[in-house]
Amino acid sequence: MTLTLESRIASITQGKFVNGVLRNAAPAKLYEESILHDNGQLTQSGGLASFSGSKTGRSPKDKRIVLQDSIKDDVWWGAINQPLEVSSFEQVKQQAVEFLDTCEHLYVLDAFAGWDPASQLKIRVVCSRAYHALFMHNMLIRPTPEQLADFGEPDYVIYNAGQQLADTSIPGVDSPTSVSLNFDSREMVILGTEYAGEMKKGVFTIMNYLMPKEDVLSMHCSCNVGEKHDVSLFFGLSGTGKTTLSADSNRKLVGDDEHCWNDRGVFNIEGGCYAKCVDLSEEKEPEIFNAIRYGAVLENTVQDPQSHSTDYTDVSITPNTRVSYPIEHIENAQIPCVTESAKNIIFLTCDAFGVLPPVSKLTAEQAMYHFVSGYTAKVAGTEMGVKEPEATFSACFGAAFLVWHPMKYAELLAQKTITHGSSVWLVNTGWSGGAFGVGSRISLKHTRAIIDAIHNGELSAMDYVTDPIFGLHSPKACPGVPGKILQPKGTWSDPQAYDSMAAQLAQKFQDNFKLYADQASPEVIAAGPKA
Repeated sequence: MTLTLESRIASITQGKFVNGVLRNAAPAKLYEESILHDNGQLTQSGGLASFSGSKTGRSPKDKRIVLQDSIKDDVWWGAINQPLEVSSFEQVKQQAVEFLDTCEHLYVLDAFAGWDPASQLKIRVVCSRAYHALFMHNMLIRPTPEQLADFGEPDYVIYNAGQQLADTSIPGVDSPTSVSLNFDSREMVILGTEYAGEMKKGVFTIMNYLMPKEDVLSMHCSCNVGEKHDVSLFFGLSGTGKTTLSADSNRKLVGDDEHCWNDRGVFNIEGGCYAKCVDLSEEKEPEIFNAIRYGAVLENTVQDPQSHSTDYTDVSITPNTRVSYPIEHIENAQIPCVTESAKNIIFLTCDAFGVLPPVSKLTAEQAMYHFVSGYTAKVAGTEMGVKEPEATFSACFGAAFLVWHPMKYAELLAQKTITHGSSVWLVNTGWSGGAFGVGSRISLKHTRAIIDAIHNGELSAMDYVTDPIFGLHSPKACPGVPGKILQPKGTWSDPQAYDSMAAQLAQKFQDNFKLYADQASPEVIAAGPKA
């Protein structure tokens, strides 16, 4: 008799193959399976090297949420959250299940999302690649043997059939890649992409919907805590220094990417870290470098064919090389990954326009405005050699993973900061003395001094001045930082050129915020820059 996928999974004995299914296997067994059946490679450092196929990054334009009466008034519908009819979801699920039914080897993982037991979800992953199972073994919270014995039915199931292309004849599926989430049936289906990050961010999307319903703020940020139990949250888009600045030898790392803040404090959603490793070196980022050992999963890196050492400078497969590892691989990790409420909230931006101060203290309304804006800038090059900054905005510093309107998260942030007396800071790690090509990047040494002054309370005691365009309150002095760079206009050789650039950037902020103004209060709108 041919068993269905559900029957095959139901007949599993933990840690053993039954009907071609391996459940909750140890990392060593998943190494073996990946090397034997999936072109995995053991690296010199002890990690497992894997390849994600043609997709080497997420596919946010292919994400769909099933449109149902129970959620239709909650979801922020649009480019981020595109609707999919129930009938179409059933078809993509059937396609995924039929593909997984044909696979000789299947892997099932049962684990948790969320370190706080009151908010914890039971997640089951069903996949056909051993490296996917090991990746989620790292990224989810690993149950004890006793917890596995009592695991029962999962809260959500991820069917990862990424090796199978989606059927574009299904209504609402307009690409061979399909990532679909059904909150009613509590299922996620992946087709047409083998990039492991889709599973991780799918779980985050689930938490981004469920947690705010309970007045819990879900956040795309890193978190660390000092010896005096002072907790800091670091928000920032790629290139702003979030990972680097939150990795502090004097503070314990709670997590590097996804957290929630409830009435009891802050907790990590994940059981591991997923770090970029392009140009990684022990000198620059020792914590990440030393975490790449047995149990770590390297994705799309290039290894020397003889020594199996990893060349972190080789981006011939993709510049988005990644590594996943359990948080226990970080020497100064806080385990369990729960802590008190945040004392300091730090928004990181890399302002390549050279306009924003290196550090500003935000009012409650400014905090909401800049949280929803999620601003940074990247340097864009043209074929003719013209280089100029390009403004980038991502609501709540993670728009691709939001489910509710961004103001929902901003209002929760405001409530938490007011209740707990948290300070909110905007820290610019970008340019000073002019825009990119004219000025220079603010040194990491000075940025670290700013972060240290925030943590030890020295910055709060300083005198402040207010910027006339952005309304930002920046300190007149900061220990370890040259006073002249704290007020950006004074670092420009041409003050009028600064005013012009500041006005341009202010206009970009205003244009972007129009997307959210319909649900923002007049006070929050007024907290933005004046063009």
